[in-house]
Amino acid sequence: MFEKDIDFLGIGDITTDAFIRIKDAHINCNINKENCELCMRFGDKVPFEYVKVLKAVGNSANASVSAARLELRSALMANVGDDSNGVDCINELKKNKVDTRYMKKNNGKPTNYHFVLWYTDDRTILVNHIEYDYHLPKIAKAPKWIYLSSLASNSYEYHLEILKYLNDNPKVKLAFQPGTFQMKLGINKLKDIYKRSEVFVCNVEESQRILGNETKDIKKLLAEMHALGPKIVLITDGPKGAYMLDGEHFYYMPIYPDPKPPVERTGCGDAFASTFVSALHMGKSPLEALVWAPVNPMSVVQYVGAQEGLLNLDQFDWWLKRAPEDYKPREI
Repeated sequence: MFEKDIDFLGIGDITTDAFIRIKDAHINCNINKENCELCMRFGDKVPFEYVKVLKAVGNSANASVSAARLELRSALMANVGDDSNGVDCINELKKNKVDTRYMKKNNGKPTNYHFVLWYTDDRTILVNHIEYDYHLPKIAKAPKWIYLSSLASNSYEYHLEILKYLNDNPKVKLAFQPGTFQMKLGINKLKDIYKRSEVFVCNVEESQRILGNETKDIKKLLAEMHALGPKIVLITDGPKGAYMLDGEHFYYMPIYPDPKPPVERTGCGDAFASTFVSALHMGKSPLEALVWAPVNPMSVVQYVGAQEGLLNLDQFDWWLKRAPEDYKPREI
């Protein structure tokens, strides 16, 4: 495996997620059922049902596992600490056939560990990104795709190193799914990353945050994001479906119907974005990739966490053959 070329190189932070299943809470939303908050009693003992610990997760880690399940030669470039958690994360990646040659161990630092407060079918994640010493290692042979996502708040210079590498290797395609810090950096600081992106993916709320635009006009959001430079823009809207601008045409794609009620929704965006990119790598057109992209999220929400439900190619084929008549993109 390690001698082979890499099709898909994920770059981003890796973590362990501890899912805490909460039963004694309620959700408080505004009148439009937006800006919802998870509410629990303050200063009291709040019972929970159980904890499930998942190793080697995070946006880019999830994407790398997704690509590996679809038989791409997939690798991850990320940082771990010098603790047992870091060892476990690397072993979990290997178990999922993800190349770990670009994983870096940081002496004297812990590996990321996040807590997921899971209530009904959604979750709130308590995050603490460890600030590692980010540097781009020597890459022996250029991958076909780089998939860039969430990194810690001290990683701006690292983004410039990644950009230089991309500029030096113009055949490498970039998929950009920004994390919290990358959105906080703002458009100007990452303008050349946006311009270099073959594929850009975020959800509706994130697109509004990035653009500083509260409009609900999805075509306007797609057009403004496309104007920043990405060739293909995808904006997801949870159970409502997803939208794409391929440079000329606007499309709407419904979700693949849930076979049963979702368990929880962690990793849907990662599954959607990585499946779209993987389909492009396989030679699918953007419109064909848009049909592929919602299938993995449909499966992911049937399990706890972002990776257990990720499909292999045979499973993908099974679901695609059974798609309902109205499961297809339409121009808007």
